[in-house]
Amino acid sequence: MDIEVLKDYVNTGQLSVGIEFGSTRIKTVAIDPDCNTVSTGSYEWENQYENGYWTYSMNDVWVGIQKSYNEMAQKIKNLCGIPITNLSSLGISGMMHGYLVFDKNDDLLVPFRTWRNNNANEAAKLLRNDFNVNIPERWSIAQLYQSALNNEDHVSKVNYMTTLAGYVHWYLTDKKVLGIGDASGMFPINTDKKELREDLMERFNTLFQGLGYQQDIKDILPEVIVAGESAGYLTETGAKLIDPNGQLKSGCPMCAPESDAATGMVATNSVAPKTGNVSAGTSIFSMIVLEKPIKNVYPEVDIVTTPDGYDVAMVHANNCTSDINAWIGLFEDVFRIMNVKYDKNELFTKLFESAFNGDEDLGKLLSYGYISGEFITDVKQGYPMFLRHVDSDFNIENFMKTHIFSAFSTLKIGIDLLKEKENIQIDSMLGHGGIFKTEKVAQSFLAAALESPVSVMKTASEGGAWGIAVLARYMVEEQHNNLTDYLSIHAFKHTEQFTIEPNENDIKSFKKYIQRFKSSLQLEQQVDEHA
Repeated sequence: MDIEVLKDYVNTGQLSVGIEFGSTRIKTVAIDPDCNTVSTGSYEWENQYENGYWTYSMNDVWVGIQKSYNEMAQKIKNLCGIPITNLSSLGISGMMHGYLVFDKNDDLLVPFRTWRNNNANEAAKLLRNDFNVNIPERWSIAQLYQSALNNEDHVSKVNYMTTLAGYVHWYLTDKKVLGIGDASGMFPINTDKKELREDLMERFNTLFQGLGYQQDIKDILPEVIVAGESAGYLTETGAKLIDPNGQLKSGCPMCAPESDAATGMVATNSVAPKTGNVSAGTSIFSMIVLEKPIKNVYPEVDIVTTPDGYDVAMVHANNCTSDINAWIGLFEDVFRIMNVKYDKNELFTKLFESAFNGDEDLGKLLSYGYISGEFITDVKQGYPMFLRHVDSDFNIENFMKTHIFSAFSTLKIGIDLLKEKENIQIDSMLGHGGIFKTEKVAQSFLAAALESPVSVMKTASEGGAWGIAVLARYMVEEQHNNLTDYLSIHAFKHTEQFTIEPNENDIKSFKKYIQRFKSSLQLEQQVDEHA
């Protein structure tokens, strides 16, 4: 970008900023009025397994947002010589679902419980049967009800419940609100009225109060906001929480805090019916925008929404790249003890590219990259497992192909169910996330898994942080198209995408692998009994 143009944008407060709390990093993206990325910043963070729950430090939330924002802002200051003081708009995104509950004094009652926890199976089943709507155990309402079933001391004190994005937005604006996409991972949505389902809140109250609790769930859940609507303004305290140096001023409008799933749809221009995307990172999930509601209730399929409130079939698997990263870390250790210098990005690229030379039967290798449990495959506690037949062809090509196939296998099982039982049609599927960084490899194998074309966009590399920045920009546009038109006509007007058609040999290879994957699942399911 021309330095003088950038300086004008900074001076006149025309930049919009999105900050996303992902599973492995907190990322900040600044965009210009045409939705072009002008600067980024990030902060690495990790979840911890403490007292039986996956969690993140709340202190790291604020350290991370400050360091991530500062890196982005410093890059701009270095380029044009002036600091950012005013923004056109700002948005917060974060990992969907989870459990953050507060008492009447706004104090956090228990450490943050993330989407990754598999502790609410009993509650999820009870709510699913009562609501006749799929309620996965990672949904906030399932985690609240499970806590009630467990007679946890804190439940009687719960005054407010929100997600990670909702929590950060609340502290920045004093507004207890949530974007409809994120809210749809807390409690079922009435997509006609664009609000939480009144009838199911009444049913929940009956169940909840039947356990002796007096609160009304309507008072506990956030207010639902749709894309394009105002969700408050950055307060003075909020500005200091982001920029303790004091350069960022308060007052900029903020869009609704949204989930990483919703911002992933925006980042891949997948908010129109019959479009979809796959977000692949620590977890992997697909979002398919529906033309019409599905007929049946499936435990493997969540019904959530786009940021503007349309039904989406979501298939979510808890595990994707973590085990691959662990193995590549082992290879790095080999280089380290051999005192060999290497480039980490090149190592990833070379190893991924080697998978193209793997055998059709993957050398009779098998991997379950399950760091945590998986509902779709009925695995309560994950244990990463790698197996090989006695006459396997155990080489690096087959090894890498097996792990990439494994990363997509659980997702494939869920999507195959929708295709077979609901005849879901997908015109386009877009991939985003770190696994697609190496060109063609993961994209080709995902196309084989889904038996449909898969595209990757350049903007997808910025992911949900760019997506929430675009939603922030969309909110302050003077002329409001609907979100689908705004993205197609404005945000993506110059965006290139690269599409790969599924290869028949790869489809055949993946079908054979998924049969092996399914037939041996009992090994993974039974490990917990003997661990």
